[in-house]
Order: sequence, then structure tokens, then C-alpha cells
Amino acid sequence: MNTIPDSFPISPRMLAAAPHRLLFFVGASNVLAAMAWWALWLYQSRFGDIGLAQPPLFAGWAHAFVMQYQVLPPFMFGFLLTVFPRWMGQPELSPWHYLPVGLGLLSGQLLFLIGLLGFPHLVQIGLFNTIAGWTAGLIFLWGPLRADRGRTLHSASAYAALLFGLLGLLLFALHLYTGSPRLMFAVIKIGSFALLLPIYTTVAHRMFPFFASVVVPGYVGWRPLGWLGAVWACLLLHLAGELAALNAWLWLADLPLAALAGYWLWRNAPRGPMPALARVLFAGFAWLPLAMLLFAAQSLWLLASGELHLGRAPAHALFIGFFGSLLVAMVTRVTAGHSGRPLELGRVAGFAFLAIQLVALVRIGAELSTDAMAWQSVAAFGWLLAFVPWVLRSLYIYTTPRSDGRPG
Repeated sequence: MNTIPDSFPISPRMLAAAPHRLLFFVGASNVLAAMAWWALWLYQSRFGDIGLAQPPLFAGWAHAFVMQYQVLPPFMFGFLLTVFPRWMGQPELSPWHYLPVGLGLLSGQLLFLIGLLGFPHLVQIGLFNTIAGWTAGLIFLWGPLRADRGRTLHSASAYAALLFGLLGLLLFALHLYTGSPRLMFAVIKIGSFALLLPIYTTVAHRMFPFFASVVVPGYVGWRPLGWLGAVWACLLLHLAGELAALNAWLWLADLPLAALAGYWLWRNAPRGPMPALARVLFAGFAWLPLAMLLFAAQSLWLLASGELHLGRAPAHALFIGFFGSLLVAMVTRVTAGHSGRPLELGRVAGFAFLAIQLVALVRIGAELSTDAMAWQSVAAFGWLLAFVPWVLRSLYIYTTPRSDGRPG
């Protein structure tokens, strides 16, 4: 078969050739854009004015919102719009389905980030476009889900998480109108424990054993649906405890979740040699039990002493360690598989994955430092260093034809 060389000219039209192309393009672009703004804001706050305008809302809240609702969700929609029909044996979605989603999320994040430079009306317009793109995604995913009548529980799980995400977006809109910090707190916690973690664990539960079975001879995965239900129960219990300010009792949800994640990893991680692309999937997942143990330790410490320690260390073990690591691992795997390239990690993605491990450790350690903001700034710039080569290579792949000459 004739193959297309990697030097094939870039064509923006290729972004419409498959659901993951445009949506992964959107997410990859914002991986750099969102963190560039945050890195510069941290640098200015710690080391002196560089002329960066103050955002129209509290910077830390803006950073949390952008990362949870505008950086990671395009990757999730791109993946789910691709696999939903396949999981449920339904016809593939057309560009008329996924282009509105991608354009809504792209314009939403672009306008929102520009708005953070001192243009409050663009923050609101960007949020509106994000909600519009998100709603379109829910509408188009509902078709195959309804036809399946709920028989594919992984699809129902992912869809439920996206509904929680829409709730978070609407609460954020209400926060912009009222200024209520309680609403913003709810937005952040919903994003963590009812949107991102359920989707990440759902995809890992279904896909990681499948990926391993393709490349590891004799591998047999373990993925009972009861495990996924127990994870959902722990996540909702944690969320309820956060919203009710029962922080000293969060360990009741966090310890079981750490045990569930650790046991799943022990049952599913291949014991023998495996390709690097499979290894990073399970290595990245290992951050989940570690993060939940940190959450549990923080809660138990509060229960025993009345003092809150560790700061945002558990959250960043989750965000950078778990979400960041699996972002590289999963997107690299899907991108390779859907672009006709070998299922290999490669040097660029390998560098990004290893660098993110270091960034996670620096950001966790910043909470224990006497100069926390300086180390937070180092971690933010480290994120950019880790992702720049990976993003540039990914953007090239999304705008060029498949290397095997096949459509899509």
C-alpha cells in the first residue's frame, strides 16, 4: 500500500475528517495557551509586574475553571464522539455532528482566555460558546445512547459525567452573575469529582485492558462493572462531603477509592515486558491511588488535629500526576491508532510523560515550601516545557492525512 510521508503539506480541512481531529486540536492548543497565561500570572505575582492585566475574576478560580472545563473536555468529546457509535454498534457520526461541538469549544476557550487579559465581556461570551458546544456534544451523543437503550454502561457512565459538567458550567455562569464564592467552590469540585474523574476512570476501565490485550500476548484484563459503580459511589460521596464542608470525614470516601484504584491497577497492569505506550497508561493510572491517599491523609490529619495541611498537594497529584500523565498516554495512543502510525510512544511523547512526572512532584512539593509561589511558577513553566514538542507534533498530525492513506 502506498503511504503518505510525514512531510505531507498541512491542510486545515483535515480537521473535519474525523471527530478526534478538530477536538484534539482544540484541546492540544489550549494545553499551551491556558498554561501560558497561568505561568505568566504566577511569575508576575511572585517576581514583579510584567504588564499582564489582572483577570476579571479571581485568577486561581479562572485557572481551575479553564483546566477542568476547557482544556481537558475537548479531548474527552473527541474520543467519545468517535467511540460511542462503535461501543454501541451504531452508525458513525458525521461532520455535521462533531464540527459544531469543536467550533463551540474552540471559540469558547479562545474568547475566555482573551477575556482573562482584562475583557470581562469576552469571558461571558466565551462561557456562552463553551456551553453551546458542550450542549451540542450532549445532543449528538444522546442519539447512539438512546438507540442503545442503556445497555452499554460505559457509555452511560461517561454521559452522566458530561451532564455533571454541564451543571458545573451553568453554576459558573451563575457565579459570574452573583459573585458567590460558594457557587465557584461547587463548580471546581464538580469538575474534579463528577466530571473528570468519572470519565477518566470509565475510559481506563474499558480501554486500558483492551489496549494491553492488543500488544501483550496472553494478557487477560479485569474489568467488572461493579468496580465502576463502586468508584462512582465513592466519588459522589466525596463530592457531597466537600459541598457540605465535612472535610474531616472525606477519608470515608477517599480510602475506599484509593483501595479500588490500587486493586484495579494490581489486577490489570501486565506483569511482564510490554511496549512503552502500554506501560505509560498503567504508570499514569498509578497516580490515582496515590492522590486519593494524600486526600485521605489530609482529611484524617484534620480530624485528629483540627489543622489542614498539605494544601493543594493532593489536588495537584490528581490534576498533574493523574490527569496530565494519562492525557499524554491516552491521546498519544488514540492519535497513533487513528492516524495510521505505529502504536509506539516515541521520543516526543516519552519526554512529555517523564517531564510531567517531574512537574507533578515540583507542584506537590511547592505546598511544603517556604516560597510556594516561586515553585508554583517553576511547575507552570515546566508544564509548558513538557508539552510544547508533544503539542506541536500532535497539531501537525491532526492537520495532515493518515500515514497509511486511509480516510479519517
